[in-house]
Amino acid sequence: MLLPRWFAEGFLLLLSILACSDAAFIGVNIGTDLTNMPSPSDIVTLLQSQQITHVRLYDANSHMLKAFANTSIEVMVGVTNDEILKIGRFPSAAAAWVNKNVAAYIPSTNITAIAVGSEVLTTIPHVAPILASALNNIHKALVASNLNFKVKVSSPMSMDIMPKPFPPSTSTFSPSWNTTVYQLLQFLKNTGSFFMLNAYPYYGYTTANGIFPLDYALFKQLSPVKQIVDPNTLLHYNSMFDAMVDAAYYSMEALNFSKIPVVVTETGWPSSGGSDEAAATVANAETFNTNLIKRVLNNSGPPSQPDIPINTYIYELYNEDKRSGPVSERNWGILFPNGTSVYPLSLSGGSNSAALNDSSLFCVAKADADDDKLVDGLNWACGQGRANCAAIQPGQPCYLPNDVKSHASFAYNDYYQKMKSAGGTCDFDGTAITTTRDPSYRTCAYTGSLNANSTGGNFPPNALGPVSPLGGNANALIISSYHLPFLAPLALTLLQLLLQH
Repeated sequence: MLLPRWFAEGFLLLLSILACSDAAFIGVNIGTDLTNMPSPSDIVTLLQSQQITHVRLYDANSHMLKAFANTSIEVMVGVTNDEILKIGRFPSAAAAWVNKNVAAYIPSTNITAIAVGSEVLTTIPHVAPILASALNNIHKALVASNLNFKVKVSSPMSMDIMPKPFPPSTSTFSPSWNTTVYQLLQFLKNTGSFFMLNAYPYYGYTTANGIFPLDYALFKQLSPVKQIVDPNTLLHYNSMFDAMVDAAYYSMEALNFSKIPVVVTETGWPSSGGSDEAAATVANAETFNTNLIKRVLNNSGPPSQPDIPINTYIYELYNEDKRSGPVSERNWGILFPNGTSVYPLSLSGGSNSAALNDSSLFCVAKADADDDKLVDGLNWACGQGRANCAAIQPGQPCYLPNDVKSHASFAYNDYYQKMKSAGGTCDFDGTAITTTRDPSYRTCAYTGSLNANSTGGNFPPNALGPVSPLGGNANALIISSYHLPFLAPLALTLLQLLLQH
């Protein structure tokens, strides 16, 4: 029996509402344009330790998707802007993309959404005419794989497609994009998906020439005389974030679409900026994200849609220090590239919850690192880097196994644990990597390990290690043994005898 059209549309609307009826979530974007990117497994371990349930990837990196296998984390993957033209023109390309990047990982990896491009209309406008075709081709490929009810498809849009977002009640999409946006909204309605919005109060504040107070952008309470009210609806807006989301709802309504949920795929605040970016500070970033989390987790929608929670992804997990542009572009992360927290942040919104931190990160030598480079790194760490290398001396807990990778790992980690708060990195000319696995073993406790004090792994802060009676740093004698294996036993025996007298 063929169901009436109104029944099918009503069923899809119900699905979309139910999809957003659960408790609102805070997710996080994971950019990769940074030096010394942590391994996928370490990233997943960090996310799990902080009970982060949703992440957005900007592509469909196979290593990341494999790392998310057998976790409960919901993953949004991305079709890159460079892939849209081919996928929009050729259904076979869309099918191949879905088979390779989605179907191949489900059900082990919990992929629940596909973001087709990022801010396509404003960054690559020449692709806009084919965006709807790309969305439809991806959806049809999901249908063919019987994944269309599990995986939703949409395309993140910039606030720039709404040229006048305040007051929200009069907001409309730019007329130049009406055809493409209408096609997008029709697709979202037909498939029970959601409108993806990148909403940045930071830019709303910095480009408004003082019209809005900073407190309004930071979710801070405003005095009665400064409260923001929509003159047409008399709705009060306690934050610019809410006003931006409502602007999207009213813009959709202007095209006769309603009840398509808005999911904020990007929002955040930079912690540092150039001389002309005075609002980009650690204090403002911490305030914004802390208040954002509390706002989202109260499970309410914006004033015009109070019953539709605003699921939100924070931009972003790491500072992407390789990005070009203003200083602020490299400082949106809640973690530095070396894994340390930019500021304390509880992603669960509770004051008693553990804040996102890097206390479980260690720095170790890469398994495939060149031995000569490891020797150089070890020399630097125990010398100029002022790492405490006493534990890797003969007879000490971390001396065995007596090989350069083991000794370099201990020295690298000691330096990293002591210097990361001051910007020290875990790189050492590409020979080091961070890990969440505690590298301690037997009686050798690495600096930063929970057992370090009880097992003697954390030695008194003698930055250069024990001083040899022969002069200089005793570590240098051990290091030289990696290059001179024939003389190593003799040198080490002499060293032990000297240290006994």
